[in-house]
Amino acid sequence: MDRIGRPLLLAALALTLVAGAFAAWAGWSWYGAAHDDTAAYATARDDALEAGEQAVQNLNTLDHKDLAHGLDLWESSTTGELHSQLTGGRSAFEKQVREARTVSTAKVLDGALTELDERAGRARVMVALRVTVTASGGKSSQKDSRMLGELTRTDGHWKLSALGQAPVGDSATTD
Repeated sequence: MDRIGRPLLLAALALTLVAGAFAAWAGWSWYGAAHDDTAAYATARDDALEAGEQAVQNLNTLDHKDLAHGLDLWESSTTGELHSQLTGGRSAFEKQVREARTVSTAKVLDGALTELDERAGRARVMVALRVTVTASGGKSSQKDSRMLGELTRTDGHWKLSALGQAPVGDSATTD
């Protein structure tokens, strides 16, 4: 071989080795990403949060003129003990809302999943929302609140199984 041929051959061989190493690394990285549980967990987290926010909004929205639909939505958003409480007290609650002739609408301001156990099908959510209540005379009032909810996965869907007010401010007492 001549003086120019040998360095070119060595350079080509080096480039081939580098390209082969890069291809092996890229293949390994792709395989790892394709089989990583992180993406599936992120999807489950997003699904639970979205369902939680929607369910909390549903349970804080009710129109006396379309009461049956609103209460059906409440029931379809819940499961477990919360669902039992809603269905058991439905007729008495319907009577109260019809007499009060109120309309409440909720808007989710923000939400966060505070816990997710995908295997057990349980999650916890905190939702900040603004509820507007319009009385029969047309006067409206707004209230911002934070709700804590527990979600349970049933038949592949997340539903609220418990809901309550989140504590606001310093709840510790001093003597």
